[in-house]
Amino acid sequence: MKTTLVLLMLTGLIALPFRIEAAAPVVVVQSAKGKFDEVRDRVVMAIENRGMVLNYTARVGNMLERTGKDLGRTRQIYNQADVLEFCSARLSRDTMEADAHNIVYCPYSIAVYTLPKEPGTVYVSHRRLATGGADRSAKALGAVDKLLDDIVREALK
Repeated sequence: MKTTLVLLMLTGLIALPFRIEAAAPVVVVQSAKGKFDEVRDRVVMAIENRGMVLNYTARVGNMLERTGKDLGRTRQIYNQADVLEFCSARLSRDTMEADAHNIVYCPYSIAVYTLPKEPGTVYVSHRRLATGGADRSAKALGAVDKLLDDIVREALK
């Protein structure tokens, strides 16, 4: 499992009156050996195994390929890339009851993609949502993070 964390460092020109703590990664990226379609189907199955329905599949790889031509850009970013969108009625309700502004986190999404220079490796990634906020909101978003982690873990085992 690969996880990338980017930290910004201050130059020391400004004295800060508060403590800076290390942040959790904003994006979780994992990989598996296999075929794109098989890994994507396992992610869909892991979502459905929890009683949820896939709302939408964004064909991001196809979109970038199509629009790249219009923009005069020829570099292939992905061999294949889909973003799977879905929601949990219970977790979404908990999250938005905790803070109505949490609407921006719904629907949840998991990206499945392959890179041109890495044949046979399929990446599965998702955003980390529980990055702070009020206790009740952080707890609700933490439950969504656990759901996303569990789905990816099931799909990649």
